[in-house]
Amino acid sequence: MQRLTRFAGKIGTSGTFGFAGVAILLLTAIISPAFTPHDPNAIDVLHRMALPSWEHWFGTDHLGRDLLSRHMVGTSVAMAVALGAAFIALTGGTILGLLAAYMSGYVERAILIAFDAIASYPSVILALAAVAVLGSSMVTISAVIGFALIPHFGRVARAQTLAIRRAPFVEAEIVVGASEARILMHHILPNIAGPLIVLASLDIPIIIAIEAGMSFLGLGIRPPSASWGVLLQDGYQNLSESMSPVLISCGVLAVATLAFTLLGETLRKLGDPRAVSNSARYA
Repeated sequence: MQRLTRFAGKIGTSGTFGFAGVAILLLTAIISPAFTPHDPNAIDVLHRMALPSWEHWFGTDHLGRDLLSRHMVGTSVAMAVALGAAFIALTGGTILGLLAAYMSGYVERAILIAFDAIASYPSVILALAAVAVLGSSMVTISAVIGFALIPHFGRVARAQTLAIRRAPFVEAEIVVGASEARILMHHILPNIAGPLIVLASLDIPIIIAIEAGMSFLGLGIRPPSASWGVLLQDGYQNLSESMSPVLISCGVLAVATLAFTLLGETLRKLGDPRAVSNSARYA
């Protein structure tokens, strides 16, 4: 308990909120397929558009479905898409960034040109084009958004690798005859992992917003699936009857994106001793 208290004091209020918020989101995503307060698809027209109450904490939608249960299921969708896309971008970007750093000449130029070509198209445009061709499944949306973010991770991986390869401890390993594989596994990857994980945590809010926006426009996850964007669309279509569903959906999206953003900023500060000391000084 004392260690937890010291850690909370080290990361500050914003960091504690970020870690706690992300932990709650992940826990909700794990348990919601097996447990929700009500059946998320159960229709009860006698209690449609009900305001939040003890029985329905988030109220009900235009069909009388429990909004808390549907938002819990929507959390599973959002986390699956966001974490899947981040994993694809992190893995693909790291591999290509390492190749670009190690393989000079035509290979490096080809990879950098590919990065520029992919980055020249907004992630949303690439996702919409892929959905039009391949369909609007979670796998498709996650894969396309992850693919669109590969250049972002690839450039960081390449820059970090080039900097670490010039570090004195790596040059010392080369002098004593260490193999490239040993240098890569024991020095390069451990040192570039931190910045890339921080980058992934900062990109997850963007992925969540893209998926929710596509679903809101009817181009992503489709009803009756309980994506956050679908829930926001349902609330918007019935805005004249009640503002509560829209406000709740916007609040859930805002809290989720804020939690991951604060987590990313906290991880970035933990990786920078100067930032940690400054935070402690002014806490």
